[in-house]
Amino acid sequence: MYFLNDTKFKNKYKMLEKSELMEIDGFLMGSNNKVYKIEGSNIREIKVVDKKLANPLVSKKVLKQYEKLINYLTDVLVDDDDSGETCREALNRIERFRLIIKNKYRAYLKKKELEDMSKKIKTLQKAVEDKFIEIQNSYLEYQNDNRRSK
Repeated sequence: MYFLNDTKFKNKYKMLEKSELMEIDGFLMGSNNKVYKIEGSNIREIKVVDKKLANPLVSKKVLKQYEKLINYLTDVLVDDDDSGETCREALNRIERFRLIIKNKYRAYLKKKELEDMSKKIKTLQKAVEDKFIEIQNSYLEYQNDNRRSK
C-alpha cells in the first residue's frame, strides 16, 4: 500500500502495510476488479482521506443505492401484496440503508444531501407503514369474520 503525500518532499510515496491503512480514517475506494498502477506497483485499494475529494465519490455511490431503494419502495407501494411480507422487507431495507449511511458515509456527505434523502425516505417509509397497518387490519377483520361465521 502506498500513502500519497501532497507535500513537496523528494519521495511523495510511502509504503504502508494493510493494517496501517485500515487505521487511517477515510473513504476506501477501489474494488477487486480494478487495479491502479502507481510507480510500477499494482494497487487495488485507495483510501481517500480528504473529505472534499471523497464527497463526489461517496455521493455517486450513495445515490446509486438511494435510487435502487426508492425504486423498490415505489414498487412495494404499487404492488398488491396481501401478506405484508414485502412491506416488512421494505422497512428493513430502509433501516439498513440508514445504518449504512450513518456508519460509513455520513462524514463524507453534505448536510443538504443527507436532509434531502432523509425527507424523501421518511415520506415513503410512512406510506409503507400505513400500507402494512392496512394489510394487518384487513387480515384481522378477515379472521374475525371467519370466527363469527362458524
